[in-house]
Amino acid sequence: MKSAPAEEETRTRARTRRAILETAVDVLAENRAAPLSQVATRAGVARSTLQRYFPERADLVAALEGYANELADEATARARTTEGTAIEAFSRLVSEYFGLIKVIMLSVGGEEMAAEHDEEECGPSDLALYELIERGHEDGTIDPRITPLWAQQHLWATLYAGWTYTTVAKVPAFESHNMCLLSLVKAVGREPRP
Repeated sequence: MKSAPAEEETRTRARTRRAILETAVDVLAENRAAPLSQVATRAGVARSTLQRYFPERADLVAALEGYANELADEATARARTTEGTAIEAFSRLVSEYFGLIKVIMLSVGGEEMAAEHDEEECGPSDLALYELIERGHEDGTIDPRITPLWAQQHLWATLYAGWTYTTVAKVPAFESHNMCLLSLVKAVGREPRP
């Protein structure tokens, strides 16, 4: 059993690590080449503190991918993907993911080509989306021709389009969000039968 001071130190380290990652997302989203000293300054920690958590820039960048997965898992939980019809749950999921623009763009920005799909390497948010799509096939709200993997690929591609549309078209984020949601729901939803 851990002592109270040891547990508090663990919580403090976790909070500090998360604060550094949150700040790194903001700083590196503005300028991918920003020095780590800028991340440390904006996070309100010494450069030596940042280096204790992330000794090299590559360590911080690698941690951002894990952080993106963590945030996607949290967003998936908030979306309550097992409640309501699948299309309602999908709509909530799109809305939750829409807010992850900076961290997702940073975490996938370095990939040159997508790797072959390996379901064993899927995280909880991936599996929740696949289950949601399959449930939609069963409850009749999602077109059965849309496979879970296609829905996932389409989701991220459309989110990317929505995120960049905000800047390119100089429109408010809520407008991009609404267009993104409308596009995705129409793309995967089953047409009502007359």
